[in-house]
Amino acid sequence: MACLIAAPCSGSGKTLVSLALSALVRRRGQTIQTFKVGPDYLDPQLLERVSGRPCRNLDPLLCGEAWVQRSFWGFGSQADRCLVEGVMGLFDGRGSSAEGSSAAVAEQLNVPIVLVVEASRQAGSLAALVRGFRDHDPGLTIAGVVLNGVGSERHRALLGEALAAIAMPLLGVLPRHDSLALPSRHLGLLPPGELADLEQRQGEWAALAERHLDLDQLWPLMEPPQAPADGLAPIPWLRQQGQAPSRSDDGPAPASDPLAIAIASDQAFHFRYPEAAELLEAEGLAVRPWSPLADEPLPAGCRALVLPGGYPELHGAQLAHSQRSLGELRRAAAGGLPIYAECGGLLLLGQELVDPAGQAHPMAGLLPFRARRGSLSLGYRQAIAQGDALVVRRGETWLGHEFHRWQLEPLDVGAKAGEPREPLSQPATALCGTRPLWQLEGWGHPARIEGWSTATLHASWLHLHWAGCSMIPRRLRNAAAQTSAGTGTTWSGANPAPRPSSSAGA
Repeated sequence: MACLIAAPCSGSGKTLVSLALSALVRRRGQTIQTFKVGPDYLDPQLLERVSGRPCRNLDPLLCGEAWVQRSFWGFGSQADRCLVEGVMGLFDGRGSSAEGSSAAVAEQLNVPIVLVVEASRQAGSLAALVRGFRDHDPGLTIAGVVLNGVGSERHRALLGEALAAIAMPLLGVLPRHDSLALPSRHLGLLPPGELADLEQRQGEWAALAERHLDLDQLWPLMEPPQAPADGLAPIPWLRQQGQAPSRSDDGPAPASDPLAIAIASDQAFHFRYPEAAELLEAEGLAVRPWSPLADEPLPAGCRALVLPGGYPELHGAQLAHSQRSLGELRRAAAGGLPIYAECGGLLLLGQELVDPAGQAHPMAGLLPFRARRGSLSLGYRQAIAQGDALVVRRGETWLGHEFHRWQLEPLDVGAKAGEPREPLSQPATALCGTRPLWQLEGWGHPARIEGWSTATLHASWLHLHWAGCSMIPRRLRNAAAQTSAGTGTTWSGANPAPRPSSSAGA
């Protein structure tokens, strides 16, 4: 069966309830598979750490409804317990609609909803709020309510009577507790690697769940879903569910000898879905982690590089001092190594990155922009490819998600890092041999040309979920194979070469 943990709005406590239940399942010696609705990286990292299994995103917009169903069945059926954490408010989806929302996923998967309500400033009004969510969509089943932030036994009694008046089961009452306050920053919760007391918190979360949640009602709601009749296991079908169009130039099956592909993996670059590495491996690529923060050389023999999102803006000084990593990145780009960069990975390729304190730090210098904090860019985007490039082909339409607070300023690449620069008199994409990548548009978001592309470069703000576009790892594999065949060399991790001129290409 499983259940979906939802809420009237963000900040209500659905992540805390999901973490507490996951911690309790593990403490009782059982396994649990967690899922997260929507395009989120930080909540799934916490759920993965607590559950001990990769948390899978269920996003029908990015991945398609068929993928969502197969992922839920395939992974959920292999654990003792299963839960899905929702996104934002229950009916919040694309634009003002419920498309892609927690409610839409709950209805598609036919799972009951546990509604988490932050009730610290409510009494009888709770009934009106819950009744509205219960009756808004008769196709949904709200199994009950968990109240968060209850201050006293008197407060609990008031809220309990309000729910009883509308015949809504009360599934638990979480008190105010220090361990339930999760620190956050501009893009969401802190990642688990930055929570020094996470192990202690897990024990406290499990104890709170056992003490304050109605497990007699909640435990049956976390029964795993039944596997589909065809019995497909999760990993073998990862390569078969891409939703974007395939072309004949996407190539044959992977070769028997895997080619190495590096993925930036450290505290500055960790926004990626678990399917990314799995799909690359399914295409015959050997994934190798690479840490620019640690000033590592590129892995020996790597044939392509992926720069995922993350928080490079918080590590600008350390990245700027990673001269070996930056030098190898410049040399690899000049040598035609295929590079896929999105969001935070894009920032590493620019001229300068301005940190939250306003200090500018030189980056790899491959693309002509300075990045600094600006307005929030958030939402689903339709992307129409403007030409053939590393992983896109002209006219293809993609759907991705944009979420960042750092914005780009075009720069004159003829000046040295840190010197005053005049705005470019020509489009930035005319530099370094790059071309515009695609046109982006979304709800309430005017159409604009965005990104940089060449035959060996994909650089954009846009996050894509490769489960919905499996030709990306396939095309990366093909580009890696062509690089290998064309150069006849392996990457050795040698000392960095001098910075290339602006005409060297990216």
